[in-house]
Amino acid sequence: MSRWQFWLWRVLSVGVSLVALLGTNALVASLRSAGWLDEYTYRVMMLCGINILLAVSLNLINGITGQFSIGHAGFQGVGAYTSAAFTVFVVSPWMRERGLYGTPIGDSALLIAGIMAGAVSASLAGLFVGIPSLRLRGDYLAIATLGFGEIIRVTILNVEQVGGARGFYGIPLLTTFFWLYLAVIVLLALSRNLLVSTQGLAFLAVRDDEIAAEAIGVHSTRIKVIAFVTGACFAGIAGALYAHFDGYLNPDNFRLDQSIIILTMVVLGGQGSITGSVLSSVLLTVVLEWLRFLPTITIGGRAFSPSELRMVFFSLMLILLMLWRQTGLLGRREFGWHVVRQYWRLLRT
Repeated sequence: MSRWQFWLWRVLSVGVSLVALLGTNALVASLRSAGWLDEYTYRVMMLCGINILLAVSLNLINGITGQFSIGHAGFQGVGAYTSAAFTVFVVSPWMRERGLYGTPIGDSALLIAGIMAGAVSASLAGLFVGIPSLRLRGDYLAIATLGFGEIIRVTILNVEQVGGARGFYGIPLLTTFFWLYLAVIVLLALSRNLLVSTQGLAFLAVRDDEIAAEAIGVHSTRIKVIAFVTGACFAGIAGALYAHFDGYLNPDNFRLDQSIIILTMVVLGGQGSITGSVLSSVLLTVVLEWLRFLPTITIGGRAFSPSELRMVFFSLMLILLMLWRQTGLLGRREFGWHVVRQYWRLLRT
């Protein structure tokens, strides 16, 4: 494929995605106003988008670069709390003084400012974790990231300015379907382009064989830090959008359970497959919500609530995947225009 064909397909992909987003956004707004789309279903759709951002961002670290991180909820928490605090304590008062608060332009600017604050703070956290973890690999790196996630949660618990253990109330509700899925499209486009770029090939080389990658001139240390910072940045954006969608944050939202759920999405979809992460995020989010409706089960005199059964479900899924499908649903395969062209040729023949 020549260079102009490459960019033509990229521009075509972005154009088709934006047209589809605008059409879907209009359809969702119409269905909600007509009462055909209830608030719970809408919430599940929004959670699917947030989980896509989280799974793809973790896939950059775990699947594409081969680093094993299980503290991803910590990056999400940093982005969510920083974004919420920035919009509530800094930007909102400034906008009220100038009469911009509550206007469409003001709300959009407030959300963008919150997203930027969440992305920058989470990136710094990723740098903070990435540099010392360069000496660690495998299980040791996983334990270090787990410790980081707990440090973040305990720190938030003791900061009264953001509510401490009570949680952070009064966050402006700014995240809409359009803004969330626009972020999803941008992140997916950046991730796919990264994989086919020289930098992305260096990521894959470090994952496959770090010593061989260094032998051919790849700076593995720099690549691993970039992977941590990029993945943390995307997780921070997901946290910022989550904070301004729910309007309330609690430190318990960013415990180890949340990191395990994100990790399960990556493993189920296929480590290294962005398409697989998207597919598994939607699938597991829907299943996760469905499990809420399970009745309380009593076994041996002990009552198990639906929330406890959900974690049992995720644990069983991880065990079964490791036994029968270590590569996940899609392995390292991706869906793109090349698949569409293949099917088109098959149809013509």
